[in-house]
Amino acid sequence: MTLRAVVKGVGHYLPTRVVENAEFEATLETDDAWIRSRSGIERRHFAGEGETTSSMATAAANSALEMAGLTAQDVDAVIVATSTADLTFPSAATMVQSQLGMTKGFAFDIQAVCAGFVFALANANALIVSGQANRVLVIGAETFSRLMDWTDRSTCVLFGDGAGAILLQAEEGAGTSDDRGILSTDLNSDGTHRDLLYVDGGVSTGATGYLRMQGNQVFRHAVEKLSKTATTAMERANVSSDDVDWIVPHQANIRIIQGTAKKLGLPMDKVVVTVQDHGNTSAASIPLALSVGVQRGQIKQGDLLVTEAIGGGLAWGAVVLRW
Repeated sequence: MTLRAVVKGVGHYLPTRVVENAEFEATLETDDAWIRSRSGIERRHFAGEGETTSSMATAAANSALEMAGLTAQDVDAVIVATSTADLTFPSAATMVQSQLGMTKGFAFDIQAVCAGFVFALANANALIVSGQANRVLVIGAETFSRLMDWTDRSTCVLFGDGAGAILLQAEEGAGTSDDRGILSTDLNSDGTHRDLLYVDGGVSTGATGYLRMQGNQVFRHAVEKLSKTATTAMERANVSSDDVDWIVPHQANIRIIQGTAKKLGLPMDKVVVTVQDHGNTSAASIPLALSVGVQRGQIKQGDLLVTEAIGGGLAWGAVVLRW
């Protein structure tokens, strides 16, 4: 028998403030048509006063626990994928642990920008299959609206805030691609491309800084690297594109999503798309899309999913799992 990390619950949280594209017209040389044509984004959510990455992560985690029929005391570990933790330290994950009332286990953050949730899934899977944890909450949460340069129309219209969470539990499988749970992972990074997407702040500057991106260059890397990592992960899981029920990609740009699906030979009706409503929520985008996909009735138990993401670093990767 093979130990698998199986999804038992999923949930998400979005701030109540919805920002339509038209709202940017008052301060930027842009409009709804320009934003839609270049990104596919129609609206996004921005965190309000008092809303933080950890508070949104906690709300998403509670929803995932509720679906699973479990409490925080049943959880062994909390992993939060984020680039926008409330403070430099402690980790957002320990804050979530406290807010959940979880009095045992351990918690830590993973920072791989938009690829963070994929990296977090891979680490949670490793904890479970190695026997170090039985149940792990894996959360992606971001408040990217607090990193925006509001004079830069090429970036500030693209990002949004939110959180998504899944609860993974150890279960025995037969060791085949028919098993439920995480079947394979593939992680990559290349620091020589770090200047393509970064924040120009941190402890070395004494200021939080703003997000900076060379959009055309990121796009050029994205489709190639995403399709390659997804293909590698599928090969490791011994599955092909024909077996895939849903691609659940990082929701950065509809053109990247479409280009990756085409390169993988999969139609868009097999892709869960939420970018139009959420914008780019970085590490939160995949778990948000998973939760919304379940709510819509798209994702069902037994479906084979491929998730893939690329972010600053550059860091990219993919996970194949059976829901």
